[in-house]
Amino acid sequence: MGADVDSYPNLPATSWAVLGMLSFGEELTGNELKKWADWSIGFFYWSPSVSQIYGELKKLEELSLVQSRLVADEGVRNRRLYRITEAGLRALRNWSRDSEVDMPVLKHGVMLRLWMGHLHDPEQLKRIVRTHIDNLRERARRAGRHADRSDPEPGWSFTQMSLRWSQRYFEAEIELAEQLLADIDAASERYRSSVVTDEYGLPVPRHPGSWRAVGADDPDAETAPDRSPFGEDGGSGR
Repeated sequence: MGADVDSYPNLPATSWAVLGMLSFGEELTGNELKKWADWSIGFFYWSPSVSQIYGELKKLEELSLVQSRLVADEGVRNRRLYRITEAGLRALRNWSRDSEVDMPVLKHGVMLRLWMGHLHDPEQLKRIVRTHIDNLRERARRAGRHADRSDPEPGWSFTQMSLRWSQRYFEAEIELAEQLLADIDAASERYRSSVVTDEYGLPVPRHPGSWRAVGADDPDAETAPDRSPFGEDGGSGR
């Protein structure tokens, strides 16, 4: 069944993420939403900044998808609490069910450096990878810990599932990164033994322009959509 584009407004994915965090039955401040994002969707999607969250909340309230109230706590500055409205929940359900699901886009800073490996010493590349492995281990540990702490709340069952997936994802990438340490040695040896360099130390192509032919037999090479993680418009998610 095709999407009913009138069943939800045209909003960036960040708006839907914020609205989604309000769909767990709690009233939250913008700062609390930031903490929620950091311990949950930040592991597998993206954690918006506090200013972005408040910007989205303002937009969502103008559309009557959320509503807010001021709470005066004695001795504490007034807090504004937000909750999802019936219209917001309906729009969120429709968007989650009907909108196009974009393929994940990989933007890997470590691999970008390794792709430029001909400009660096192999040991420098290995240091980058080892630091990456350390970071992945910490991310896997934190995702697993947050999943464990989700256990007492049945309403977070799918949050817990997503965190377990994140933990396994980071653990799988650790294996890939550890393999890279050996791959760097192999690539460096092949480069040193086979490549002719110019006066700047850059490789002299054996067949200039041959990169054009590498994907020439790929029928999707020129037609594949170039999507960011947040949609072509920076986040419509449609």
